[in-house]
Amino acid sequence: MAENDWLPEPLREQLKVIGEVDILVGIPSFNSAQTIGHVVRAVQAGFAKYFPRERTLLINSDGGSTDGTPEVVRSASINDYHTILATHPLRPVHKIITPYHGIPGKGSALRLVFGVARELKAKACAVVDSDLRSITPEWIDLLISPVYREGFDFVAPLYHRHKYDGTITNSIVYPLTRALYGKRVRQPIGGDFGFSGRLAEHYLAHDVWHTDVARFGIDIWMTTMAITGGFKICQSFLGAKIHAAKDPGADLSAMLMQVVSSVFSLMEAHEEHWKRVRGSQPVPTFGFEYTVGLEPIRVNVDRMVQIFRTGLRELGPLWETILTPETFREIKRIGHTDENSFRYPSSLWVRTIYDYAVAYHKALINREHLLKSLMPLYLGRIASFVLETPEADADEVERLLEDLCQEYERMKPYLIQQWES
Repeated sequence: MAENDWLPEPLREQLKVIGEVDILVGIPSFNSAQTIGHVVRAVQAGFAKYFPRERTLLINSDGGSTDGTPEVVRSASINDYHTILATHPLRPVHKIITPYHGIPGKGSALRLVFGVARELKAKACAVVDSDLRSITPEWIDLLISPVYREGFDFVAPLYHRHKYDGTITNSIVYPLTRALYGKRVRQPIGGDFGFSGRLAEHYLAHDVWHTDVARFGIDIWMTTMAITGGFKICQSFLGAKIHAAKDPGADLSAMLMQVVSSVFSLMEAHEEHWKRVRGSQPVPTFGFEYTVGLEPIRVNVDRMVQIFRTGLRELGPLWETILTPETFREIKRIGHTDENSFRYPSSLWVRTIYDYAVAYHKALINREHLLKSLMPLYLGRIASFVLETPEADADEVERLLEDLCQEYERMKPYLIQQWES
């Protein structure tokens, strides 16, 4: 089979007409009609303002939307560039709307974007989420220019987010990825990335499109593959990320399972790499960092604590199999404290995650059951964080997160010891 024979035939015909592009931006979507028009116009304005001479393509990779998303993308345009630019763009923006095939999910959508990037020999690419309400034309410059003009291969986003938004990132994915691979990529599952054509080729060379990577796992997979592949990495400050945020106490179980499954699977694939890493280093950061106003997020702490306690009653024997005796003993203790004094300490949380990673690696129990059983513990940790930080501002929350990251790094020998025992 030729390299891109899996691309749909109608799409390949469109690509032949376009020939080659310098810059490509992909927007994966599913039922995003209410928000995607704004995203498309921001991308078009970014092309016109920052890359007026380059050959550009916007591709919408859609998962079978039934709310009119493709029609919104097709009709979205900027009628008067003079309202945002001093000059009119010199080149037209190519636009393609196409369905993707495979497992429903963002990963399958991005595989198609990578394939188009290879087919059109794109030099610099970016992908942005379809539900963004805070994207501006400057995002396109900040995601593309480090690749196109500075020689980087991977650009992670750096946002300001509400202290209770992105709790899976803050409690598990960022500190664990940082401790494992030694790079301080603050938003490893941020959703909006820049990457080189060379890195797109690297992504396509790995057959992961029938795994959880094809669903929620694609973002952490992209970040990890860029780090472990030795590519040149940076991040860009994009301001606020305002999108369809969820109460961390709401049902995030599917996302938690698939993201953590991807992180743990990547640990197995790159074991020899992360075992050699000690400490962590910052990565270059582009963009002007500034303070932004953020939308509040309502959090139901009572519900999270109750789910944790129900988990302790119903899953206790299972947790005892997964966790070390010391870890389980401490979890039982905090489960019997009253709500006002309920705390899940950082050191205990790090041991919990490391114990789960080891249990996943050793396949002590069915992996799906293992990951499902993590949810009450995760909610207990988030409830504890909320109870600790009712008055904390953004800087204080970042300091607490930095302390958590250092705890992950400090306890990495514990992970390696348990992993190898």
